[in-house]
Amino acid sequence: MKVAVISDIHGNFQALESVILDIGKEKCDKIWCLGDLAMAGPQPRMVLSYIMEHGYDWTIIQGNTDKLISDFTPKIFEALKEKMPVMANALMDDVLIIEQERKDFLKNLPPRKEMMVEGVSVLLVHGSPRKMNEDILPNMKLSQVEEMIEGELADLILCGHTHIPCGYQTLTKKTVVNVGSVGRPMTGIPKANYAIIEFDRGTFTVKHKEIEYDYATAAEIMRVRGFEGCDQISDQLLMPVIRHL
Repeated sequence: MKVAVISDIHGNFQALESVILDIGKEKCDKIWCLGDLAMAGPQPRMVLSYIMEHGYDWTIIQGNTDKLISDFTPKIFEALKEKMPVMANALMDDVLIIEQERKDFLKNLPPRKEMMVEGVSVLLVHGSPRKMNEDILPNMKLSQVEEMIEGELADLILCGHTHIPCGYQTLTKKTVVNVGSVGRPMTGIPKANYAIIEFDRGTFTVKHKEIEYDYATAAEIMRVRGFEGCDQISDQLLMPVIRHL
């Protein structure tokens, strides 16, 4: 079985569209999505509409920004504004333009998913197994990663959240893979990231992919969204930052 694993679309329909086309070319059997579907992107409503229409046979879990949108309160806004004012402004605008039906869809997504695939036990999370917004980044100490996954039984743990792909093989023979971000890569390269996992009778292989997409159009749409700081997010789509530990 061949599975495409995507995460952190963040309302970037141009990136999602290109990744979906590549998934089709790869002839993947399934799509697993690790959350953060809409917030702080060019077209959050369009992305949610696409997923709600076409993602009925996907396996989708909730990301931390999905929860921010679905559980929004003024208190959440103020807390986020203290740390990340641009993201807080994006959240407020998203909450205003996203309809209740779409918010309910985000609210009802599960925070994690466990499954067995061809003899391999798999766990899907957004950040880490213990916390939805915990970072699994490249070049971490293996002891840090092992602490985050302590007590988990899965052979393969798949995550996103950090917007940068990486992977670890632990001393307890567990594989941890961060698939990166479709819609807001933080790799320094304006290409969408996702991963393909190929399962075969108790074994699996992992392939990371970088996909070209029309980031100029995505950035242009982002720039005219109108909330304070939208131009900063637009610039990041044109010239993605490199996120470090």
